[in-house]
Amino acid sequence: MVGREDSVEEPLNREPPIKALVSSFITKDDAYDRNHGAIRHLSASTHTVRVDGLVNTPLSLSIAQLHSDYKQYEVTCALQCAGNRRHTMRTLLKEVEGIDWGDGAVMNCKWKGPKLRDVLLQAGIRTDVKQNAGGQRKMHVAFASQQECQDDDWYGGSIELDRAMREDADVLLALEMNGQTLSDKHGYPVRIIVPGIAGARSVKWVDCITVQQEESRNHYQQRDYKILPPEAVDKKAAEKFWGSSPPIQDMPVNSVIARPLSGEKVERSPQGAVIVEGYALPKGDQGPVTRVEVSGNEGKSWVDAEIMQGKGERWCWVLWRAHVKVEKGKRRVLSRATDQGGNTQEEHPQWNLRGVGYNGYGESRDVEIV
Repeated sequence: MVGREDSVEEPLNREPPIKALVSSFITKDDAYDRNHGAIRHLSASTHTVRVDGLVNTPLSLSIAQLHSDYKQYEVTCALQCAGNRRHTMRTLLKEVEGIDWGDGAVMNCKWKGPKLRDVLLQAGIRTDVKQNAGGQRKMHVAFASQQECQDDDWYGGSIELDRAMREDADVLLALEMNGQTLSDKHGYPVRIIVPGIAGARSVKWVDCITVQQEESRNHYQQRDYKILPPEAVDKKAAEKFWGSSPPIQDMPVNSVIARPLSGEKVERSPQGAVIVEGYALPKGDQGPVTRVEVSGNEGKSWVDAEIMQGKGERWCWVLWRAHVKVEKGKRRVLSRATDQGGNTQEEHPQWNLRGVGYNGYGESRDVEIV
C-alpha cells in the first residue's frame, strides 16, 4: 500500500495493518511513519536546539543539557497523521489529494523529555511585543528541522504560544519513546510532541524553536494540512483559500472499527451477536473518550461498547469492544465516539480537497454475517 523507501523523492510513509495496530494499547514495533523527505541521521553528541525569536535570552541546548538541566516528564498520548482515514473520505465522499491512508496512521506511545514550557520559561518570553498588523499580540512557537523536503528545503510547523505554555498541555521535547532512546525514523535525538494536535506539528529532528508573532512560514503549515472549504475543488480553485484557511491543529473526535473488517465473514453467536472491536480518539485536548457506541442496523439503534484500555486517559486512544446483534446477510457495522468535551462523531464530515481531519462514523462495509 504505502512503500518503505527513504529519500526526498520517495520518503518513508507506511501504516500497519489495523488488526496488528490495536493488538496493543501501547504502539511498539509497528508504528506508522510519515515523512516529507529523507530520514535524518544525527549525532546526539553534536546536535543542539536553538531557542530564539521573541525571548529575553536565546538558548543553545545540547542533548545532554535537555537530559540533565530540566525535569523529565513522561506523557502517554496518541499521535495521529492529519490524513488518517483519507481513504474513507476518498471512497465515501469524493476524490481527494494525498497519500491513501487507511485507518492506521496513528500511534499511542509513551514519550519522555522536558516540557517545552520549562525551556521557554528559562528563555523568557518578551513582554514588549507590539501588536501585529491585525491588531493582536497573539504569539506562536515555531519548530524547524533542516530536513530537505519534497515541497520545501526544510520542514516546520507551529502552535500557539498559549498552548505551549499551558502546564497541562504536556508539550514535550521528547528524547525517549516507549522507554527507549528515539530511533532515527522517529526523530532522534529530539523531537516535539504536541498531544491532541495533528502529527504534522510534532516536528522530528528539531533544530530550532522560535517564538514569533506569526505562524510558521513553512509550506506544510501554509499550503498543506488545512481543511479547505468545499469550493476548493482542485489545485487551481484552492489557490485563493490557502492564505485564509487556518492550519489544522486539534484533531477531531474519532473511532475506527478494526474487527470485523470490510468484506470479512463473521459467524454470529447463539444469541445472534458478533464481536466488534476498534479504537477511539478524543478531540484535541478534550479527552478522555467517555463513550463508544456501535450499530449493526444502519444506525437505527446503538449499543454501548466496553472501553477495554485507556479509560480516563486524557491524551490517549481507547481500545473498545462490543457485542452487537446483527441480522444475517451482508451488513454494515458502524461506530461513533464521544469525548469528555461532549464532541460526538457525525456520520459524514465536510469534504475537503486534502482529505484531512476525516472523522465520519467508523464503519465496516459488506460484512458477511452467517
